[in-house]
Order: sequence, then C-alpha cells, then structure tokens
Amino acid sequence: MTRRKSGWATVFGFVLILELAGCGSGAPEVLITGAGATFPYPLYSKWFYQYYKQFPGSQINYQSLGSGAGVRQISEGTVDFGASDQPMNDEQIAAFRQKRNTNILHFPTVLGADVPVYNLPGVATGLNFTPEVLAGIFLGKITRWDDAGIASANPGVKLPSKEIVVVHRSDGSGTTYIWTDYLSKISPEWKSKVGKGTSVNWPTGLGAKGNEGVSGQIEQIPNSFGYMELIYAVQNNMSYGKVRNRSGAFIKASLATVTAAAAGVELPDDFRVSITDPDGADAYPIASFTWLLIPEEFKNKEKMLLLRDFLNWMLGPGQTMTSDLLYSPLPATVIAKERAAIARIH
Repeated sequence: MTRRKSGWATVFGFVLILELAGCGSGAPEVLITGAGATFPYPLYSKWFYQYYKQFPGSQINYQSLGSGAGVRQISEGTVDFGASDQPMNDEQIAAFRQKRNTNILHFPTVLGADVPVYNLPGVATGLNFTPEVLAGIFLGKITRWDDAGIASANPGVKLPSKEIVVVHRSDGSGTTYIWTDYLSKISPEWKSKVGKGTSVNWPTGLGAKGNEGVSGQIEQIPNSFGYMELIYAVQNNMSYGKVRNRSGAFIKASLATVTAAAAGVELPDDFRVSITDPDGADAYPIASFTWLLIPEEFKNKEKMLLLRDFLNWMLGPGQTMTSDLLYSPLPATVIAKERAAIARIH
C-alpha cells in the first residue's frame, strides 16, 4: 500500500474533518471507519490523528458511541472495526461468524481503570472504599454517607448524614462492564441479582449517557456518587477514591497500580481475559484491557493492510503515548503475542 499525502486530517470522536492549510485537497487514499468504546476515546483520538500525520493517505474515522454500539456495528458490517471494553462473548462471536462468514479477532490496545467518583461538599478527595461498600451502594443497601461501612474505612473523616445519590451509565458501556464485572467478583449478591454486562438492570440510581454524562450529573448534584474512567475524573478535576484490593490495601488508580493489575496475567490465545480483582499487593482492583474488534478476513486488501500496519504502529510508537493520558501501556509479553496474531488478518 503506497502512502500519498492527503489534504485532510481528522479529529476523531464525532468525526469532524478539518482541511490542513497548504496541503491540497485530495481525498484520502484509504479510509477506515470504526466505532465503539468511550473508555479509550481520548487515547484513540490521539493515536488516529498522529498516525494520520505520519501517513496522510491513510485516514481512520472513529465514533465514540459506547462498547455496545461497537460490538453491534462491527457485527452488522457497518464499520471496518469495532472497539469494546468487554470482549465479545461466545454467543456474540458465533452470531458474528454466521452473519459475516469470518471470525472476529480481539486485540488489546491499552490498560485503563474505573474509579469511584463523588461530589461531597466539605470532604476532600481520596476517600477509602471497601468492596462491600461499593456493592452495598449500588445494591441500594447503603444509602447514607455516614453509614458505618464508609465511616470505618475513613477514620477521622467527618461524613455528612446525607443521602447518597447514585449515578450510573444509561447506555451500553464498556465502563459499566468493567465496573459490574468487578462487583460480580466481590459480591455474590450482586452476581446473582444483577450480574455483569455493558447494560444491566440497576437496583438504584440515576442514569446518564457516556462518561461525560456521568461526570456532568455528579458535578451538578451534591452528595452524589458514581463511576467513570480515570482520565475523565482527572480531566474534570473530580474527587475519586481509593479501593481496597485483595491484599487489604487501599489503592489509588495510577499508571503503576493499573500496570500491576495486569502483572502475571495468563493471556489466552484469543486475548479475552478479565483482570478485575487481581492478586498483587500494589494492584488497583478495577482495571481492564480494552480491545479493537477486527474481522479476520477482509475483501478490501488496502483496508486489511492499513489495519495491520496500524496495529503494528499502535504496539510500537503508540504505546509511548499512553501515559500522558493516564492509560497504562501493554506489558511486553502481551505486545509480543499480539504482533504474532496480526498475521491472522488477511
């Protein structure tokens, strides 16, 4: 595939196309479309734009619509690739094979974290949350900020006797999948009554669309509590707490603690794995890989070559760009295994 300089660049997310001054007005040589997860959207925006700047004839348009939409659109064939924070399950993969007459491949791109966020006037950031408290809040069993479970994890903190206003995602969301996957591991009651998924029947709370919607609701509502991807909490200067891990330590989400969550993970050949509630003294417990969903077989050879080229770029230069946006890079063992798997795309 040759590289030709194009006169267009793309700012990704809601597909805004800008003409680059002084570069002509030719159409891109190869145009790839994708849709899905909002969780890695800030990083994908940077990646796709930086890749375009290096190879201007190759344009990747990405719509940040949520993991559920990513799985749906790649399954229907309306995009060239999907993106999801939840790996497709066996039933979804079987349906994809039947409809598309090929297999779907999962490629981990980066590691990220969900964090518990809150708006509690007069209380600083950094509250401690136990697994039991997190499950209790979302089950509707812990309803006030001065509950004994919250107070015991935060000695010396003056907690108000105010009702907790729970906020959760209303759309199909990989961020929700990560959160509910964690709750299903640490709470038998949550697992049996609610379970895990990109969408669940919430026992309590207000729904909001996207990480942006959740952050907006929490910022506006005093005494509110919810969950979102780490970078959205940091960018919006929101208070977020530490979570007690399996070793008993209260851990703050960071590049190092999210990386620790993936340490020693046994990655299956299809790359579908959960790393929530991991072992490790320094591991943050609500972390996950996020995946690109790519068909194994392409009818368009140029698109196939572009996606293979991008994946190799993502595993190389792309990994050096993750930390600025508070995503943890992939472990070297994962990168090596992915590079070998790229050849399956044909």
